[in-house]
Amino acid sequence: GCSCPWSSVCLFWACTPACRPSFLSRTLCTKHGGGPCVYFRWWIKKTLIEKKSAFIDLLCAVPLQQIYGCPLGGIGGGTITRGWRGEFCRWQLNPGLYHYETVIANQFTVCLRCKGQTIYQQVLSVERPSSLQGWNWGYCGHYAFYHALYPRAWLVYELPGQNVVLTCRQVSPVIPHDYKDSSLPVAVFVWEVENGRDEDVEVSIMFSLQNGTGAKEDRSGGHWNEPFTFQKDGQRVAGVLLHHCPAVNPFTLAISAWEKAGTGVTHVTAFNPMGLGREVWQDLLQDGRLDSPTGKSRPTEKGEVTAAAVCASCRVPAHGHRTLELALAWDMPCVHFGSKEKLHLRRYTRFFGSEGNAAPSLSHYALTHYEEWERKIEAWQNPILENSQLPSWYKSALFNELYFMTDGGTIWMEVPPDCCAEDLQGPAGAGLSHLLPVLREYGRFAYLEGQEYRMYNTYDVHFYASFALVMLWPKLQISLQYDIAVTVVNEDVQPRQYLMCGQTAQVKMKNVVPHDIGDPDDEPWQRVNAYLMHDTADWKDLNLKFVLQVYRDYHLTHDSLYLRDMWPVCQAVMESELKFDTDNDGLIENGGFADQTYDAWVVHGASAYCGGLWLAAVCMMCKMAEVLGDTEVRQKYLDILNKGKEAFERMLWNGKYYNYDSSGSDTSSSIMSDQCAGQWFLGACGLDQGEFEVFPKSHILSALQTIFENNVLGFAGGTMGAVNGMRPDGVPDTSSVQSNEVWIGVVYSLAATMIQEGMVEEGFRTAEGCYRTVWERLGMAFQTPEAYREKKVYRSLAYMRPLSIWSMQLALEPCSFPSHPKLQLVPCPGPQETFLLQSLGWVR
Repeated sequence: GCSCPWSSVCLFWACTPACRPSFLSRTLCTKHGGGPCVYFRWWIKKTLIEKKSAFIDLLCAVPLQQIYGCPLGGIGGGTITRGWRGEFCRWQLNPGLYHYETVIANQFTVCLRCKGQTIYQQVLSVERPSSLQGWNWGYCGHYAFYHALYPRAWLVYELPGQNVVLTCRQVSPVIPHDYKDSSLPVAVFVWEVENGRDEDVEVSIMFSLQNGTGAKEDRSGGHWNEPFTFQKDGQRVAGVLLHHCPAVNPFTLAISAWEKAGTGVTHVTAFNPMGLGREVWQDLLQDGRLDSPTGKSRPTEKGEVTAAAVCASCRVPAHGHRTLELALAWDMPCVHFGSKEKLHLRRYTRFFGSEGNAAPSLSHYALTHYEEWERKIEAWQNPILENSQLPSWYKSALFNELYFMTDGGTIWMEVPPDCCAEDLQGPAGAGLSHLLPVLREYGRFAYLEGQEYRMYNTYDVHFYASFALVMLWPKLQISLQYDIAVTVVNEDVQPRQYLMCGQTAQVKMKNVVPHDIGDPDDEPWQRVNAYLMHDTADWKDLNLKFVLQVYRDYHLTHDSLYLRDMWPVCQAVMESELKFDTDNDGLIENGGFADQTYDAWVVHGASAYCGGLWLAAVCMMCKMAEVLGDTEVRQKYLDILNKGKEAFERMLWNGKYYNYDSSGSDTSSSIMSDQCAGQWFLGACGLDQGEFEVFPKSHILSALQTIFENNVLGFAGGTMGAVNGMRPDGVPDTSSVQSNEVWIGVVYSLAATMIQEGMVEEGFRTAEGCYRTVWERLGMAFQTPEAYREKKVYRSLAYMRPLSIWSMQLALEPCSFPSHPKLQLVPCPGPQETFLLQSLGWVR
């Protein structure tokens, strides 16, 4: 509840609320009686026989650890997450696959010297580990504070009894509309030293790092370290390379420091992180320097682990201030996915090469460019941070939820120069004339549905999250859409059994949008639809969400070439969708099972959610046909729209809101929080008034007010956002596991819809409940889940959908797009909201 616009915590505090995962999650709780048994048999075969991990593991949830902070690194090159206590604790270097391990040797240590004597030496960690016991552990957390405003974070250490304050500012190159530096696998640690003493003090910061990620591969043998220097344009960087050589996807870690005037850089090439560590500690203690041996270390033996350290030192005058800059880089340029069929090049190799020797140049580039990155980040963020009309929690949520853009198993791959259109398009994709130029220029982008739901570009969920991508990196959204379009026009006739119904059907039908573009433990793009719970060819929302995104993207980017390429694909998926209008009344019907993104919430007949998306998509088909001069298609869909609007109102409007569905079942009158999803997209595209008004304005306002009064204020005292389903009598809909949940991404989109309709206060009140619950009460910072329930039960940690919060920003400032490449808010600074992290990067 603090007034600062960043997420903050004292290192002494511990987040330990009673909170547990929902194991009976997602489709395991559907009404398909045989589903759990079929899934369990498949799970045993997958995990115990094939020794592979399940794409959705409903039996072994990832444990909740309330330790995470801003992840390190740019987009698509892998990430290393640093916790709010400074620990390196979550690793995603192999694409889409996570290793959750705190590596205790990865630390920063400070050494203070006055008049030739060491007066203070401390590992800046509250841990008291069993290894490296020769080091001084147990820093008192009362004196340290963490602040996060992605992609930067600040750790402030007040050294007890020393009158010295250290601030470590963590910077990653995540910069809107930047398609080079944003891809780099680097992070910079800027150490600001404030000396409050009456005498000069010599300060050394030692950065130690284990060769590896704390996984069993660290002990596989054959890993080695070597010192390096890299000089360019008169700027010199020195450090140590840690070469990690597993059988698949070898990589190099680099720790380094900027050897500027007045800064000395020394190193230890190799030490044993499992031992006492006394030789390193005493080396630093003796003179605030490390011995800096030359030459490479020997390769490790099997079972042996190695680490290295770099130390940056400077003299800080009495009551003065100095800066030390250190960097972490990692170079895994060529990667195999789990199938090991193809070798892929990461995006950053376009600029730094693919030979595996880029770590020194990456380190140099990061250290000499981080100031430019920060200027760009501040130019992007400050207008929002300085706007006193926006609440502080919203500013924190808006930027910190972006962590998933890099830490969502994200990959950003180059398309090889010798790749031809036929290689990308498949047998039926020749109509996409600009596919090859787009993918050659901007590469291929994918991110996971969630860290526990391991499917790339899950499309029904990306529909919500895509606002962050199209607003900040629109070319990546365009690239992603081309990849989806290719899969639409192709098919995979291989049969397989679906787990929830036990029936067999082909993997992918032609002219139908896929659920996802694959599993990183298999071969994404090559084999799509890793999701095998249901046959999603019968889902009612996927095709519609493609059409809605195509027009939304065009509306925000004015990319007419993209629109022309996507137009035939839109027509194809809408033709496939028309078969769901079984009574020819202009409105599609759901099939009596979970056939949309709420894949455990059964819906039958006309529905508010899918019916609303359908009418919005039909409206956008009319608009696209008008833009492209296709009068015949425009008239066709205009006729459908007119019929469908009448049917929608007649079958679903009950005088206050739109019923969940038209089945007449016990729960068909439930109040669904997402019933206005079609209106949400129409409003985002400026198609919610005049001739394109699909839903009567009075009905939308009444529905939103009903949702606010029942699903928001009537649920958990109005403090937890909007529950998905609420009965008219004020009791949550418990007919499925999902109707009884709060979906954070849906709540943010609901809030955006409210803001679009002028219900600004209600919109912020609705969204605030989710932020307070996730980031404060449940301690789930930087692992926002898909869902939670009232009694502290959550599901699917670190999920894609909450990126939809950027649709709230679009609703607040619709005129900022597409004319301006950056958000252009008019600053309204107030003293309590002014961004205080100035040149020192911290606030006391």
